[in-house]
Amino acid sequence: MAKDNKNINKKPKFSPYWVYGLVIAAFLGIQFLSGGFGGSSAKQINPSDFFGFMEQGDVARLDIINNREARVFLTKEALSKEIHKKAKPNNIIPSVTAQPNYSFEFGELEIFQNEVNNINKNNPNVDVPVSFKTEENLFGNLLFSLLPFILIIGVWIFIMRRMSGGAGGGAGGQIFNIGKSKAKLFDEKTDVKTSFKDVAGLEGAKEEVQEIVDFLKNPEKYTSLGGKIPKGALLVGQPGTGKTLLAKAVAGEAKVPFFSLSGSDFVEMFVGVGASRVRDLFKQAKEKSPAIIFIDEIDAIGRARGKSNFSGSNDERENTLNQLLTEMDGFGTNTNVIVLAATNRADVLDKALMRAGRFDRQIFVDLPDVRERKEIFEVHLRPIKQSEKLDVDFLAKQTPGFSGADIANVCNEAALIAARNGKKAVGKQDFLDAVDRIVGGLEKKNKIITKEEKKAIAYHEAGHATVSWMLEHAAPLVKVTIVPRGQSLGAAWYLPEERLIVRPEQMLDEMCAALGGRAAEKVIFNKISTGALSDLEKVTKQARAMVTIYGLSDKVGNLTYYDSSGQSEYGFTKPYSEQTAELIDKEISDIIEEQYQRAVNLLEQHKDKLTELAEVLLEKEVIFKDNLEVIFGKRPFEKKELSEPKPEEKTETEPEVEIEKED
Repeated sequence: MAKDNKNINKKPKFSPYWVYGLVIAAFLGIQFLSGGFGGSSAKQINPSDFFGFMEQGDVARLDIINNREARVFLTKEALSKEIHKKAKPNNIIPSVTAQPNYSFEFGELEIFQNEVNNINKNNPNVDVPVSFKTEENLFGNLLFSLLPFILIIGVWIFIMRRMSGGAGGGAGGQIFNIGKSKAKLFDEKTDVKTSFKDVAGLEGAKEEVQEIVDFLKNPEKYTSLGGKIPKGALLVGQPGTGKTLLAKAVAGEAKVPFFSLSGSDFVEMFVGVGASRVRDLFKQAKEKSPAIIFIDEIDAIGRARGKSNFSGSNDERENTLNQLLTEMDGFGTNTNVIVLAATNRADVLDKALMRAGRFDRQIFVDLPDVRERKEIFEVHLRPIKQSEKLDVDFLAKQTPGFSGADIANVCNEAALIAARNGKKAVGKQDFLDAVDRIVGGLEKKNKIITKEEKKAIAYHEAGHATVSWMLEHAAPLVKVTIVPRGQSLGAAWYLPEERLIVRPEQMLDEMCAALGGRAAEKVIFNKISTGALSDLEKVTKQARAMVTIYGLSDKVGNLTYYDSSGQSEYGFTKPYSEQTAELIDKEISDIIEEQYQRAVNLLEQHKDKLTELAEVLLEKEVIFKDNLEVIFGKRPFEKKELSEPKPEEKTETEPEVEIEKED
C-alpha cells in the first residue's frame, strides 16, 4: 500500500508551460495546413531561367503573389523532362491546393510583366496565363499585432509571480507578502531534536521554563485551581550563556507548534510593516494554539519609547512595539499563546513590555559556576576524541567567567590545535593552549623585538608576578610569558577566586598587582614606558568603580552614581556638581598613586628576587607557578573556603589576564 501511495503522489503536476506548448503547436499547424509555408516547398530559380522555360513551352501557369513573388506551375509534359525532375513538390504535410514547381522574386513589376507579354506574342506556341493574387496570413498578422501586448502581459505576470513568492520567494520574502510574518514554524516531531537533557547547567532557568512547558501539556492541572497560564517569559543574561539553546529545548519538549524569529525580522524600510507582521504572527499562532512564539534579541523592537527618537513621533519601531503590547495583553488576547523572548539588554526594554500580564516571568540566565562549567564541558567533550581521560574538574577551574559558548569554543579550538600539530587525539595541553588562545590571542613568535624591549617586557611581567605573589588578596598566578600574543607583548595569567562579594582590601591588592609591571620598570630602569596601557585602563576603571559605584571612598561617602535602569546614557548632564567631580577625580588619582607606591616599595624590598625571576623569564620565555615557588618559596596565604552561593547573590568574576599593549 505504501508503494501505491508513492506512485499516486508521483503523478505529473500541471504546469503553465504545457499551455504555452499547445498554443505554439496550434499556431504551427494552422500555418502548415493553410498553406502559409507553401512557397517554401518550390524550387528557387532565377528570372532568366524562367524566361528560358517559358520560351520552351514548359510553363502552364504563372501566379504573381503580392506583386513581388512569382510562382511557376509546369505542364505535365515538362514534368517528365530530365531537367525538371527536381521541380516536383515533395510535401511532408499534404496540402489541399496545388503546389508550384518553381518560385522566384523579381524586381520592377512593370518590366517583368512586359517581358512575359513579349514572349507570349513572339512565340505562337506559348500562351502562359498570368494571374495576380494577394495572400494574407490572418492568424500571423493577428499574432504580430497582439505580440507587444502579449509580451507586456507575460512580463507583468512573471514579475507578479516573483513578487508574490510564487517562484520560490517564500512567505514574507516578497513585495506582496511583505506584511506577512517571517517566523519559522518548527515541527516538534521532526525539526527540533534538542531537549532539556542537552542543556547543561542553568538549573534555575530550566526549572522555570519546564514549568511553562508543563502548562502547555497539562493546562487543567493549573486552571482547575484558578491559575492562569503565563503570557510570556523573558530570558535575560549575558551573551553566550545559553538563552537561545534553552528556547530550542523548550521547542523540543513542548510538543506544540513553535514559531521562532528575531527582533530584527519585524523591521523593514516600509511604514507599517512591523505592526502588520506582529499581527500576522499572532494570527498564525492563535490558529495553531496552544503554541509558543520565540523572539530572539527582542531589544531590536522592545527598546523604551521616547528615547533617542530623532525620527519624529511616527517611529516605525514604536508602532511595532505598540502592536506587540496589544497582542500580548489586549482586548482580543488569546491565552493559549505563550511568548518567549531573549535579550542581553533588559535595562533598555520598555516598562510596558516588562509588566506583569505580558512578560510575567523574567528568567535570569547567569554565567555558569564551577559545577555548571563541569557539566557543560562534559556535554561538549562527548564528540571529541581524547588521548587520555581528562580531568573535567581541572578544566572547569581553569575557565572562570567563561560562558557556555566560550566553553564550546575552547573544546573546538583544542581539537583544531591538536589537528594542527598532527595529533591523533586531543590532550590536556591542547585544552590549556586553547584557553590561552581564546583569552590572549595567537602567539606571534616571529615578531621583531629588540633585546632592550625584550628585557623591559621581562621585568614588567616579573613585576606583576612578584607583587601578586606577595599580596594576600591578589589572584594566584598561573603562568607568565614574554612571547607576543595577539596585541600584547607579554601576558600574566591569573586564576581569580569566584567571589560573591568583593571587599576594598581585595580590590586594592588587585590594583597593586596590576601596577606591579610599571613599578618594576621604575625600580630597575628608573624609566617607564607605554607598555602598561591595559594595566592603567583596568586600574582606572576599578578605582572609578570604587568611588562612583560601590561607595567605597571615605571622602565621597556612601553614594553611588550608577543607574541600573540605563536611562542616564541618554542624559547630557552629570548627576553631581563640578566640586564633586573634582573630588572624585582626586580620590581616584590618590587611590591609584597609593597602590603604585605600594608596589614600588614591595619591589624595592625584593629587588634581588625580581631580578632572578626576570632572568629565568628571559631564558625560558614562559614560566609557571613552580618557578616562583623555587625563588620565593611557598605562598604564605592559604585559600579561604567559600560558602555555598545563594542564587540571588550570585555574581561572577571575569578571568583576569594582564595584557600589555604598545601605543
